[in-house]
Amino acid sequence: MEREGVAGLLAGAGVDARRYRTALGLLCGGEWWTLADLVRATATSRRGIEALLREASPERSGERFRLAPEQIALCRDVLGDDAARTDGGPASSLGEAPAPGPADPVGHLLPRHSDVVEQMEKLIARAPRGRHVLDHVAATPQTVVRRALLLGTRFWLREARLLCVGDHDLTSLAVKMIHPETDVTVVDVDERILAYIDEQAERLGFTVRTLWADLRLGLPPAARDRADLAITDPPYTPEGVGLFVARAVEGLRDPDQGRVLLAYGAGERTPMLALKVQNSLHDLNLCYEAIYPDFNRYFGAEAIGSAADLYILRPTTKTRPAVAARADRYVTGIYTKGPQSVEARPPAGAPAGASAAGDGFEPEVLVGDWPKDLSPRTPRARLSTWLAKPYAAAPRRAAIAVPAGLEAALPRLLLATRAGHVRVSTAEPLGDIAQTAEQLSPVYRLTAQGDVLSAERLDPPEDEAGRLLRAILDNAHGKLANTWREGLIRARPELTKKQARAVIDEVAPWAGEVTVLELPAHRLRDLRVAVGASLAAPGSLR
Repeated sequence: MEREGVAGLLAGAGVDARRYRTALGLLCGGEWWTLADLVRATATSRRGIEALLREASPERSGERFRLAPEQIALCRDVLGDDAARTDGGPASSLGEAPAPGPADPVGHLLPRHSDVVEQMEKLIARAPRGRHVLDHVAATPQTVVRRALLLGTRFWLREARLLCVGDHDLTSLAVKMIHPETDVTVVDVDERILAYIDEQAERLGFTVRTLWADLRLGLPPAARDRADLAITDPPYTPEGVGLFVARAVEGLRDPDQGRVLLAYGAGERTPMLALKVQNSLHDLNLCYEAIYPDFNRYFGAEAIGSAADLYILRPTTKTRPAVAARADRYVTGIYTKGPQSVEARPPAGAPAGASAAGDGFEPEVLVGDWPKDLSPRTPRARLSTWLAKPYAAAPRRAAIAVPAGLEAALPRLLLATRAGHVRVSTAEPLGDIAQTAEQLSPVYRLTAQGDVLSAERLDPPEDEAGRLLRAILDNAHGKLANTWREGLIRARPELTKKQARAVIDEVAPWAGEVTVLELPAHRLRDLRVAVGASLAAPGSLR
């Protein structure tokens, strides 16, 4: 270690040298540290810690670093009087940054909930692995518990409704553990996460309502105008933050009193990125009620110091109009990586499967973004509109263009129409369609060739359970429980409406106030079994 090099780095950092001094204080404890742990403990970018390690020249063993005794003495000399205050030794057993640092609003409460932290550690370890194309980075167990604690200390949660706009971090489960009286809804595009949350919530004995949605196509109707609070940890692009926060606002039932909690972070060297994101929040006319620096910590995201601030945003009277004007303008690219990233550019010209509207197949409606010169007299509909409400006409043939990154919406786009024949054009060849074919087998026969999927509507089945299931799926925009109730009464005329609804609540408690289009894939599978169970319900339920 060269004293001048370390001292020069600290001097060059100016007022931001605190983070480097904290990192040096940790190394002065003589313990082994990985680069990732130093990044997370100090909320300093990987580049910043790497620069510090180059100057400090610590001993190295594999991926771990520590200072030798003579280096510790020199380091303490560089730190001066600060050494005693920054040398906190290893981070606490709860995994958070050592003192000193910005005051943690709920850090003092965390030791009382060590059992919840321990449970969340296990839940996060067993959760589906993150998908880099969806910008998934797991928050630490301590972070999600602290989010739940902050919600409970800042707001009155008894009988309150919380909307999680995306929940790869499992914040919903932490909230239910600490505040079981809170009504929690999760909206996510990742089917695996929704299934895992449902499975774990049932195992733990509480209810979390899960809804599928690609937020670029809209917030599910069952989540609109309902929540008192919303929380989101979105893709860290201006487009991603703007879209997720806009959908969170749409979920609030009273914007004058509701709040949106946002996790967002940028590296200490990239303030312009943060400014662009904050400009997207400004465009929504949101008030910053609070910003807690480095509140969120992550396993990964080392470019931003494995940390993100927590914003508390309050809508103003101008927020709803701004959301209405902007929410549906966000394009497919909202992520930082992959085909759905901001940098990704869609191929020029027609969709790859533009021939889906040719070779004798003449659609009566074109859904999605088709070339303007293709069938110019054919009516058109946006993907979001197609999912939001039934199409006014009853087309026999429809053609749907699905851009890259929206393939997960394909089953819902097909269920949203009663056309006898649908052709779907995708940006890339579909590959194995077995799972989609199984999901839609009560309604469609699917065949795929390259980037074109053909869906031919099947005749209604003859068995009673099949007919009832088909009636439900054919009315995908309608409230599931209502359609189911009416079909059940037709099959069992002795049932009253109240009795039929009681049967449905018993066999499918997740079916209330949702549509088929909002159901996660695992609930669509459960629906088949539940429909049969409702027809065979014991007399006591009737």
